[in-house]
Formats: sequence, structure tokens, C-alpha cells
Amino acid sequence: MTIFRKIRPVRILLLSAACVLLMLSFPLTAHADMGPKPSVQITFTGMDPGVLCYGTLLSESDSTGPSSAWNGEEEFAWYPDGEYEIWKAFVDYEDEDGFYFLQEFWNCSESGRLAWTYYPPRTFKILLYYPESSTFCISPVYETYAFDSYYTVDLTDAAEGRSLLTARESYDYTWELRSLSVRIVLTVILELAVALLFGYREMGALAFLTVVNLMTQIGLNVALNVINYRSGPMSFTFYYVLMEAVVFILEAVLYANLLHRFSGQPKPESANRAIGYAFTANAASFAIGLWLAHIIPGIF
Repeated sequence: MTIFRKIRPVRILLLSAACVLLMLSFPLTAHADMGPKPSVQITFTGMDPGVLCYGTLLSESDSTGPSSAWNGEEEFAWYPDGEYEIWKAFVDYEDEDGFYFLQEFWNCSESGRLAWTYYPPRTFKILLYYPESSTFCISPVYETYAFDSYYTVDLTDAAEGRSLLTARESYDYTWELRSLSVRIVLTVILELAVALLFGYREMGALAFLTVVNLMTQIGLNVALNVINYRSGPMSFTFYYVLMEAVVFILEAVLYANLLHRFSGQPKPESANRAIGYAFTANAASFAIGLWLAHIIPGIF
């Protein structure tokens, strides 16, 4: 008699439900300075490599995180060594809509990028400054649209103040769709491999397991993609644990009550084995999923 035959299905499901309730009792949001922070990342194309250019984001509010507008007192002025003239130019810039310079700026001509990765403003304008000609180039108002908001700005016709900067959202949805599909396929293959180890070799049983896994994995991964897009990796991890527990309970109930019809075994014996399979398959997919996320970050 296997260990799974000694454990009553109802006890397993009650224990799983208790685990879910325990996870729900923990606060969702991270406090203090824990966890990843949202970001705004802008890539500039068409930039003349021979022209010095600095960039910043003007904010609708006068502070965000540790960054804030200068209050006029010398001890609150912040700028890197040797960059006072650049800082002063941004401070003296008067935006027609009253947006604030929060004393954060980057040399965009070196990297072709502006990456505000620590509490960026949610509503902002992109401002470029060309110190060699003392000119500015400004964009309309934009708002962050995801936890990590990516934009691309073509400077071909906008260099040195000749026209208004125009940014387009450049989040890589194609890659997200591909990685989503890969995760679903890998998970289904893994769980079918575990099914073979548990002795489920009947075509009907494997077909039933495939259908159930496709439904649960599509729902799980689509939801996790949306959470990661909107709220970032910390919320993704929290909900990954929570939703894997929910998926296990759902699959355990379905397998315990229906899988015996496809495997040709009596229901009591089949129910114990089915719940053991559901637990093992989901634990394996969860563990391997975290491992893959560590070695191939872009796929999750």
C-alpha cells in the first residue's frame, strides 16, 4: 500500500485549503524598501553620436521617492561632480505646464538611453538638454502604463529643439506571448511525464490530464503575465505561490472525481492516487518553474 492510499482525499484537500488561507493572511504589499521598484526606460534612436545630450523626466508632482524639486537652499542641491552647469540648466528651465525637475538627469549621448529605475514619476514629460547649443527639447505629457514602462523616441527630426519629442510605447508584447506559450507547453509536458510515473498510461487518462492541464495552465499563466505587467515581480511571486495552491486544489478535485473513468480503476483507490499525482505534478512544475526563472529570467 502506497503512502497516497493511507491519506484520505478529504484531509489532503482540507490541508491545502488551510495553506491557501494562511497565505491570504499575509499582507500583499511590501513595506519599507523591499522588492523591485517600477521604472521608466526610454531608448533614443537617430541620436547624433557627436552631439552631447542630457535627459530627464519632468514630474507633475514635486517629489517621488527620494527625488524632489530643489527648494532653493544650497544644502538640498544634488548633482554629480562636475555637472553643476547641467543641473543649473535643468533647474532654470520653466515648463509651461508647471512640471518639476526632480534633480535626476542622465548623459543620454553615451548610452542612447534614459533609465529611471527607482520611483520614477507616474505622469511626466521627457526633457532633453543640449549644452553645446544651450537648447532644450520637450515632449508632451505621458503616463506610465506598466510596472516597467518602455518607450522609444526617434530623434531624427527632434534634435536640438527643432521639434516636439514624440515617444511611443515599446513594451515587447511579442516576446511576452512567446514566453507565455513556452511556459504552458513545458508545464504540460512535465505534468504528463509525472503522470507516466504514476502509472497513467491509458490514452483516455492522458487526454483528460492534457485538457485539464491546458485549461489550468493557460488561466494561471495569463493571470501571472497580467500581474507581472501591472504590478511587477514581487506581486508575481506572491500570486504564483497562491495560484499554484489554488490550481492544485482544483486539479485534485477534478482528478479525484473524474480520472477513474479514464484509468479503469475503482474510484476510492483512484482518488488517492489522483490527489497524490496532482500534488506531485504541481510541486514539480512550481519548483522547476522557479529554477527556470532563475537561469532564464526572460522567459518568466
